[in-house]
Amino acid sequence: MPIILQNMPGDNLKGKTFIEKRIPITSWLPKYNTEDLVADIIAGVTVGLTVMPQALAYAALAGLEPQYGLYSSFLGCFVYTVFGSCKDITIGPTALMSLMTYQQVYNRNQDYAVLLCFLSGCLMVLMAVLRLGVLVEFISQPVTVGFTTATSVIIVVSQIKGLLGLSFTSEGFLPTLMKIVENIHETKFWDTTLGLVCIAILLLLRKVKDLVVVDKRSPKQKRVIAKCLWLLSTSRNALVVVVCSFISFVLHNNNNGSVPYKLTGAVRSGIPAVQLPPFSTTIGNETVGFFDMVSGLGSSIILVPIIAVLGNVAIAKAFASGGSVDATQELLTLAGCNLLGSFVSSMPVTGSFSRSAVNHASGVRTPMGGVYTGVLLLLALGVLTPYFYYIPKASLAAVIICAVIFMIEYEVIKPMWKASRKDLVPMFTTFSVCLLIGVELGILIGVATNIALLLIYAARPDIYIEKSQENNGTEYTRVKPSSSIHFPGVEHFRTAVLQAAETHLPVVIDCTFMQTTDFTTAKSISVLLNEFYKRHQALFFYNVKPSLAAVLSPICTKHFVIISNNDELARALQDVHKNGISDEITQVSTELTDLTHRKRNQNGSELEEKCEEPLLTYCIKGTIVPGNPSI
Repeated sequence: MPIILQNMPGDNLKGKTFIEKRIPITSWLPKYNTEDLVADIIAGVTVGLTVMPQALAYAALAGLEPQYGLYSSFLGCFVYTVFGSCKDITIGPTALMSLMTYQQVYNRNQDYAVLLCFLSGCLMVLMAVLRLGVLVEFISQPVTVGFTTATSVIIVVSQIKGLLGLSFTSEGFLPTLMKIVENIHETKFWDTTLGLVCIAILLLLRKVKDLVVVDKRSPKQKRVIAKCLWLLSTSRNALVVVVCSFISFVLHNNNNGSVPYKLTGAVRSGIPAVQLPPFSTTIGNETVGFFDMVSGLGSSIILVPIIAVLGNVAIAKAFASGGSVDATQELLTLAGCNLLGSFVSSMPVTGSFSRSAVNHASGVRTPMGGVYTGVLLLLALGVLTPYFYYIPKASLAAVIICAVIFMIEYEVIKPMWKASRKDLVPMFTTFSVCLLIGVELGILIGVATNIALLLIYAARPDIYIEKSQENNGTEYTRVKPSSSIHFPGVEHFRTAVLQAAETHLPVVIDCTFMQTTDFTTAKSISVLLNEFYKRHQALFFYNVKPSLAAVLSPICTKHFVIISNNDELARALQDVHKNGISDEITQVSTELTDLTHRKRNQNGSELEEKCEEPLLTYCIKGTIVPGNPSI
């Protein structure tokens, strides 16, 4: 049977356009020139110098041997060059992915990290095919802030162990903090001194690039100095690690292999073998099968890819310069990076904001910069690994701490307090649960809290009630919901309408802000119509959108009156005032409803009518409280 390749739903692309969209390298590679080559080499090498020390540090953070950080760094560079849509993004291990990986590796082995990488890639492909990338939209900014801030705090605390030269194993924020307190008397002077000095140097070098400000009119000498300072600042991680390693090398050779602080130790050299991801593993003397491994990974199989996609798309949008971002393409590309990466023993990877910023600032022109980064990492695996032995653990801890402390977003609390205080609830809920229980459960509870707040808001929409008067002197009560009414808010809406009916005047429900509704609401409105008819009180619906009428009309088959404009409203109110509610008026109203539907369907648009000045206005917020009306 032949294999037929079809466009994914919604693409509507054919031939060359489809190929260029799904394999972007085909669109820019034919135009590649010498200037692009030089710029990409400079950017690629600069990023490579940044990623090497970070990769080693993130492997340690994930509870893996150092070489796994390098294994996770090089293949994504090549995959993203071919399929990536943003020239600035660099794929590889990040602090967040490393922490989430550590949750699965703790008390296990590296096979769980590699399998998690493979399964994350599989789920990303499934999300792309089923168009489930929309799932990331359920993670709001407050939840993201709480999550990233909590993980940053957890990472900083976890690195204090290496900074102080302590030796213990622990999982989670509180256990690690308690172990630090218990073992604080074992603090190593030289590890602590070296770590603090490295942190101070890294923070100072971070600011060096801002010492000289230049523009196009600045003298050439000043621009050269600024460029050198920028290069010094950008390569600060590599510089600190290289200097510390050189000092360790000298001390090691001059003191018969003795160094006063802890070193990284032996790092396996060579490029990793290409092999299938581990579908079984051995822990102790026990063989763990595939399904047991999957069961052990638990919710991380879903959460890790969602967090990875969320971060990658956010970075792509940040560097898109106002352009659009193809989220599906980014999802497929990231899936490829993780799927293929698992064949070279990679842990889960995603886009790194810090390295992408370095790439952008280095003047990268095309995704080809990733190739040069990948080549440099392969050279490091083949040539430099013997020298990684001399890297002090305290210097790697300093690199991680200086990378994540700026992810602690405390500055958003003040504007969030001023703009929308309720958003502080999911933020602090996520933050607290991540710290006290675990990052995976933290983000799940954060999302659940956010959804609960949305449901509460939907159940208690603002409803404005005003006593108005037409030009002919006919009075009525207008009920105006501030948004669409759905099933959580049905009782609140019904109570408001019945309260408005206490004036014994005709009630007009202004549907200006109601776009649509659901069956439960429509059924409740049908009951209200019957109640109003029995009490001989008019109930009209004003400015009903076609989408709303399409839901209400099949359910509200009796006494349902739609008013299109003020003239129709005046006539309907006058009829009620003269004749009261009768079968004849109901029949006329039904014809008016049908006429209004036909008019709306033919015109396809609605007129905005200016409302009269209300005689009395008040707003129902949350619960209905009579008296002291206000908007």
